[in-house]
Amino acid sequence: QVQLVESGGGLVQPGGSLRLSCAASGIAFSINNMDWYRQAPGKERELVARITSRGSTRYADSVKGRFTISRDNAKNTMYLQMNSLKPEDNAVYYCNTDPPLPIWGKGTLVTVSS
Repeated sequence: QVQLVESGGGLVQPGGSLRLSCAASGIAFSINNMDWYRQAPGKERELVARITSRGSTRYADSVKGRFTISRDNAKNTMYLQMNSLKPEDNAVYYCNTDPPLPIWGKGTLVTVSS
């Protein structure tokens, strides 16, 4: 059974940092490209960052230089280090494979507010 479990969200002040985790099971994690998405209230889900099976990374312009995606294949886990957080980063963050599986985890909520 495929499971994607996001964690690590929370409330943080502008300029603060959070580290999100995505624990995957039921998939051949190491051979999959993996993505972080986010969905803000009233907006479409958007791709935030991607890491390929070989470790190459790509970021949305809005997070470039602030967010870092990484993976630990031994733990079947992907991470998103988020620094210099802004109120516009408020969203529920999700992970999935590339291309995305038809199932999604519950996501983890990131709230940036003073």
